[in-house]
Amino acid sequence: MGRMRTIKGTAKAIAGFFREQRRMPTYAGMTVLLGVRSKSVVHFWVQKLIAAGLLEKDPRGFLRLPHRGFTIPMVGKITAGFFSPAEEELRDTISFDEYLVPRPEASFLLKVSGDSMIGAGIRQGDVVVVERGREPKSGDIILAEVDGAWTMKYFRKKGKDIFLESANSAYPPIRPETELKVGGVVRAVIRKYP
Repeated sequence: MGRMRTIKGTAKAIAGFFREQRRMPTYAGMTVLLGVRSKSVVHFWVQKLIAAGLLEKDPRGFLRLPHRGFTIPMVGKITAGFFSPAEEELRDTISFDEYLVPRPEASFLLKVSGDSMIGAGIRQGDVVVVERGREPKSGDIILAEVDGAWTMKYFRKKGKDIFLESANSAYPPIRPETELKVGGVVRAVIRKYP
């Protein structure tokens, strides 16, 4: 017989797995994680967690943790030029996931490789938030498949002329010879300092 579980203990175990592995456990993985013998017992606990609001299903039916992002206080503004004392006065709070990812169901992350967008402040090793299903406007930074190769560039449209432009003068504009597929529009750049 598996060890006694509580709803909060079960949710904590699944959330801990997610934090460590950056993915949800499979039902088979949950049998080990929860110390139970069958997937039907896992199903029982999953249903209890969903009813308690501690788990949810995304639009495709996959399990996920509920959208409860963390918030950090916004205390004011700071001049990035000459020194100006910043007032530490609580103005608002910001949830980073809501701020950076307005449509999580249509978004994904990519790690940047290369320097073609360095002039746009996007460097090698940065992470970009890409939103699918959004029609690009001229000037948007997009993820695109051009003649079979994927790239991230500025989307430019002048009349009927469509081309992609880097943010580094070492790279020439790209004009599709046969095909251009837009994979998404870049909505945010994330950089973590050591």
